Amino acid sequence: MSNSTVFPQEVRIYAVGGAVRDGLLGVKPRENDWVVVGATPELMRERGFVAVGKDFPVFLHPETKEEYALARTERKSGHGYHGFTFQATPDVTLEDDLARRDLTINAIARDPYGDLIDPFNGASDIDARVLRHVSPAFGEDPLRVLRVAKFAARFHYLGFRIAEETFALMRQMSASGELDHLVAERVWQETRAALMSAEPRVFFSVLRDCGALKVLFPEIDRLFGVPQPEKWHPEVDTGLHMLLVLDQVSRMTPSLPARFAALVHDLGKGTTPANVLPSHHGHEQRGVKLIAQLCERLRVPNDCRQLAELVSRFHTHVHRAKELKPSTMLEVLESTRAMQQPERFEDFLLACEADARGRTGLEDNPYPQADLFRAALKAAAAIRSEDVNTEGRIGPAIGEAIRRARTKAIKEAVAET
Repeated sequence: MSNSTVFPQEVRIYAVGGAVRDGLLGVKPRENDWVVVGATPELMRERGFVAVGKDFPVFLHPETKEEYALARTERKSGHGYHGFTFQATPDVTLEDDLARRDLTINAIARDPYGDLIDPFNGASDIDARVLRHVSPAFGEDPLRVLRVAKFAARFHYLGFRIAEETFALMRQMSASGELDHLVAERVWQETRAALMSAEPRVFFSVLRDCGALKVLFPEIDRLFGVPQPEKWHPEVDTGLHMLLVLDQVSRMTPSLPARFAALVHDLGKGTTPANVLPSHHGHEQRGVKLIAQLCERLRVPNDCRQLAELVSRFHTHVHRAKELKPSTMLEVLESTRAMQQPERFEDFLLACEADARGRTGLEDNPYPQADLFRAALKAAAAIRSEDVNTEGRIGPAIGEAIRRARTKAIKEAVAET
C-alpha cells in the first residue's frame, strides 16, 4: 500500500466475505473484498480512494482497484432489496458489520496478521458443509433467497446443503410477497451467476422447493407436472426434462446464452391445453412469446434472448434433420443467420443437443443431427454470390439463383455426412 493509503492507528482493515470463505474451502478466490472499521468517507477520499457506492460507502483502492467498504449496519425501512437505511459511522464495529451478512460462511473476517474473526461460527459451517443464515435479519432481504440458491448451486459439488431452519425461513419469505419487490436487474444478476455455475439445476430446484420459482419464474415453474409422451421422454415430467437439459448443457459449454436457451427452450409446453396432453403441438412458437415475456420482465441481455427464441422456434427442426429437405435446412440456416453468426449457430446446436440428451436413459445417445447441420452450414457458406451464374437475372431472381445453388450444395453435403 502506498503512503497515500496509510491510515491512522484507529482505522482497521479486514479481508471479508468470499475471499475468506473460498480460502477456507481451498478454492481460488474470485476477488478480494475489504471492510474498513473506524474511517469516514472523507478520510477515504483523502487517501485517494474513489467512491463507487450509491446506496452505501464503497470505495476503490487507488492502486489495486479492489473494493473497500466502510463497516456498516442496516435497518429495514421498506420493501425489497433497496428497502434499507444504512449507518456507516466510525463507531460501527467489525462484529456489527458481519452480523448484517446473509450466511455464516460469508460472515468471517481475517485480520492483517492472518487470524480469523468468526463470531457466527462460519468456519464450523464450512467444515460441516452447511449454508446457514446469520440472524433473523436474513428474512428482511428477499434477494437472499436467490443468493442462497446460487450458493447451493455453486457449492453443491462440495457437498453443501441448506440448513433446515434457513430453508424454512426461505419458504416464509417466498410466501410473504416480498419477492415481488425485487429489482429485475438483481434477479438476473443472481440467475446469471447460477447459470454459470457447475450445477445450475440446483438453483432452480431450490427455488422451486421453497416456493420462489412460481413467484419469480412462473413460466418455468409451470413446466413441472406437465406430462410428455413417455415414448420420447422416459422422464415424462416437462420440468424434470428441463433440469436434465440444464445438466447436459452445463457439461457441454460455458456459454451463458446456450445455457439460458436450454433453460427456457420448452416454455411453450407449460401452456399446452390439458385436453391434448401429453402432445405439445405448436409449443415451439408459443414458447417464443413466453421467452420474450420473461426476458422483458427480467431485462435479460439480447444475446441470451435472441438465442433462446431461435432454439425454441427451431429445436424440433434440428431434431428432424435427417428428414428435412435441403431447402428446409437452408431456411433454418437463413432464419438463424447461421452464415452471418456461425458462433451463435454453434451455441444453437449445442442447446439442441442438450435438449435431445436431457432425457432419462438417453444422456449418452449420439446426436448426428448437429453434424448434419454443421455440414449444411459449411456447404451453404461456401457458395458465394460471385460464384453463381446470375446472367440475365435481376432483383429477387438473383437471390433465388443463389438459394438454389446453396440448396444443391446442402443436398450433396448431407448425403456425404
